[in-house]
Amino acid sequence: MLSVISSHAPLGIDGVLIQVEVDIRRGLPGVDIVGLPDNAVREARERVRVAIRNSGFRFPADRITVNLAPAGIHKEGAAYDLSIALGILISSGQVPLSNERLMVLGEVSLTGAVRPVNGVLSAVGSGLQNGTDLFLVPRENLLEANALKRGRVFGISSLRQAAALLKDLSSGNCDNTNHNAFSLDSLDSKAIDFNPQKGLGDFADIKGHWLLKRALEIAAAGRHNVLLFGPPGSGKTMAARRLPTILPPLTWEESLTVTRLHSIAGLLPEGTGIIHQPPFRMPHHSASSEGIIGGGKITKPGEVSLAHEGILFLDEAAEFKASLLQSLREPVEDGRVTIARAGLSVDFPASFQLILAVNPCPCGNLGRPKGVCICSTTEVYRYWKKLGGALLDRIDIRIPLKPVEAEQMSREDEETSASVLKRVQRAVSLQRERFRKNNFSRNCKISPGILNGICRLDSISSGLLKRAVEKLSLSSRAYHSILKIARTIADLDESESIKKDHVLEAIQHRRYGDGDVFWNYN
Repeated sequence: MLSVISSHAPLGIDGVLIQVEVDIRRGLPGVDIVGLPDNAVREARERVRVAIRNSGFRFPADRITVNLAPAGIHKEGAAYDLSIALGILISSGQVPLSNERLMVLGEVSLTGAVRPVNGVLSAVGSGLQNGTDLFLVPRENLLEANALKRGRVFGISSLRQAAALLKDLSSGNCDNTNHNAFSLDSLDSKAIDFNPQKGLGDFADIKGHWLLKRALEIAAAGRHNVLLFGPPGSGKTMAARRLPTILPPLTWEESLTVTRLHSIAGLLPEGTGIIHQPPFRMPHHSASSEGIIGGGKITKPGEVSLAHEGILFLDEAAEFKASLLQSLREPVEDGRVTIARAGLSVDFPASFQLILAVNPCPCGNLGRPKGVCICSTTEVYRYWKKLGGALLDRIDIRIPLKPVEAEQMSREDEETSASVLKRVQRAVSLQRERFRKNNFSRNCKISPGILNGICRLDSISSGLLKRAVEKLSLSSRAYHSILKIARTIADLDESESIKKDHVLEAIQHRRYGDGDVFWNYN
């Protein structure tokens, strides 16, 4: 008897539907798994053999062939264990198969217990798109699998429980709403609140630095990229870590995509539902290219994709490899990253807000009051050259920092994150309404073709901007950047038109970092 059960290969964000076909025939006892399996999939035959026996079933003393189709796609990991085990039980007549299209995911231990796997949300989404309406997933992945609120989803804790469920489904005795042994009621109330912003502090922790806090508020409202530069101890890292606390929650569509990416990467804690807050990723400067961009032997999303709809913060950015920094240009510009391998090309979304923090020079003393910089001009140029003009040109807001004076450190009247967040949310709501017919929702994504129509300037403001571009020798991208920042400042003021003061402030936030201007910010 031939049985067919659906499973899933996490290839890219959507993945590929896999058909697990099991055939049992007379012959020398053995199990053959075909369809480009990796070592973990091949080893499933031993795990499944022992799990079936320890669960009280009979393992067939026949020739068993398991085909994972389509055969041209590499199958990796242990997520196929449960589907292979149930396929063998169905083909041997020990368990009936329901008439409904079925997808099964889960790793099986030697005792028959089912362990959680990665990429369940993507698997359920792919299954629903292909007409599958019945899903068996590990109980720890149940909240994640039920996030789409479609299909019949059951959480399984053991092979024996999965077999019993299939028997009940076949006889029509199982109801998804009242069969408490396999499904959970009130999933939302039982979900663990996975908040990637936990432990990041509050905006009120930033003492003084009024220009910095204003710039970060603008950056949060328009999702503009930011460069923070100044001597060590001036507050660059602390400020960047508090930026997520003034970001509004994700929309439902954004939440689903972010959750999918974290699930594929194996970073979604067990028992977690949907991620509602923008992610904050802070990789170390020793990270590899695969860790930042994505890829590896098992193609997984990198930090640029895990920061999708959130923040990618590179502290001590000049310490990262120059080639790695330059590889950020495409995802910063396009909001996607393509990982190309021999015979394989995988796309992951990577629309993130880039925050760079650097010292002004290798020794860090350039710009420090009463500090002595021991770096030569050549060393300073070489230090900044690692960032590269092409990447820096894509940074909208540049903020110079100096250490805060002693009397400001004891102030307790600083504005809190909750207060700033209210203004940011109002500005974001205006942008989402403005761009509701476009494929983007924030000012940073306004394309050059429609920029002048959205960011109209009067004659006085236009003249100011032209003179600033000529005086500071700004590029065309910098010109567009200033217009976008001015539009965001106007949104924060809830102004329909961009005024002179909005343009002047936008120029102030964009002027540093080009040519030699950053040497003279003291």
